[in-house]
Amino acid sequence: MPVKWIVLGVAVIMYILIVIFPERKSWSALGAALIMILIRIAGGEPAGYLIHEAGTELINWPVLMIFIGSLVIAELFIYSRVPAVIADTLVQKSPNAGIAMVLILIMTGLISAFVENVATVLVMAPIALALCSKLKLNPMYFMTGLAVMANLQGTATLVGDPPSMIFASFSGYGFNDFFFYQGKLSIFFAVQVGMISGALYFYRIFAKDGGEKAEVEKEKTLSMVPSWLLILMIAGLAAASFIYGGISLASGLIVVILAAAGIAWYRWIRNESAKKILELVKGLDWDTTFFLIGIFVAVGAISSVGILEDFAAFLSLIIGSNVLLGFVLIVIVSVLLSGFIDNVPYIIVMLPVAAAIAGQLSLKPELYMFALLVGSCMGGNLTPFGASANVVTVGMLRKQGVTMNFAQWLKIGLPFTAITTISSALFVWVIWK
Repeated sequence: MPVKWIVLGVAVIMYILIVIFPERKSWSALGAALIMILIRIAGGEPAGYLIHEAGTELINWPVLMIFIGSLVIAELFIYSRVPAVIADTLVQKSPNAGIAMVLILIMTGLISAFVENVATVLVMAPIALALCSKLKLNPMYFMTGLAVMANLQGTATLVGDPPSMIFASFSGYGFNDFFFYQGKLSIFFAVQVGMISGALYFYRIFAKDGGEKAEVEKEKTLSMVPSWLLILMIAGLAAASFIYGGISLASGLIVVILAAAGIAWYRWIRNESAKKILELVKGLDWDTTFFLIGIFVAVGAISSVGILEDFAAFLSLIIGSNVLLGFVLIVIVSVLLSGFIDNVPYIIVMLPVAAAIAGQLSLKPELYMFALLVGSCMGGNLTPFGASANVVTVGMLRKQGVTMNFAQWLKIGLPFTAITTISSALFVWVIWK
């Protein structure tokens, strides 16, 4: 049996295991990566070369550095209580509760463009639950809104989510390129169009029951240092993007150094114990970190045997010369798949495929790559298990005595996903066609 088919079989099994056992996704990816390396060794490739290739070419260390460092800064930002203070201020300044809830959702999304989604939902949830309790509202819609608006911003910036980092690495995008690229509005603005349409969707829901002005007890800020670290991270990535272009080692070092400075501040200025430091570090998303390592190696093996080229050729036959068909197909398939499977391996596999198809049609690769990002990012809002923030939200509602099943989530998530995806995709089509 050709090596190509064996590697494809391992990849299919890996995807199945990731879907069935999402809590063990890192083990599935790392196991598949190891098996693929062994298969290539059995096929005659030198073991030393493959190990060197995995460590220096396939695993994207700057991406991992940015991912881990930004997680640390995000944790400290949440610890500072600044997001909660901003949310409380929005409630106090809003003319009524309906507008206040929509503003909190928008704020949640904007924070999630720079901070990990689950962490953002966790810090905003107490505010949402308290507001719903005061207004005697079912918290289902507001809590679901927090999750989907956080997920929505996943690919808006380079540090938003792993898929945006993977895209930047593949396409050579730097931090600034997410905003403007080749003189055109880039993916950030496509996501914001989706956010506006999503906010209007939720305002129609909240306007019915949120007519009165809400009052909340305002939180106190612990420190502004984490906010400055976050601002410095954004400025540093923007500067590195301008100087070096794309994701560089300098980008990773900037984020890691700022994260280390934050931990030092947490330990010796805030006088938090070594145990607290250990809890912070242990609480980071190491599962996704090792998952990314495994996926980088596994997809590298898939690419090396020509499977991605074969898949691109197959899709090209279906699309033919119909540019719109290709665009719509990529968006719809991405939404449907991302509603049920992890979008990280899907993004890694499909980015070169989307770029290759765009090249064959003499299109700017952004047209199909942005379609891929929009569909896979927003598709996670479709189901209660399409993203980690969704799973956490359903669990928090359960603790409040509110059971949310698949159909109830779909009632909110389906129209939200359709509205935001269509509006963002239309923006991409108009700007990049």
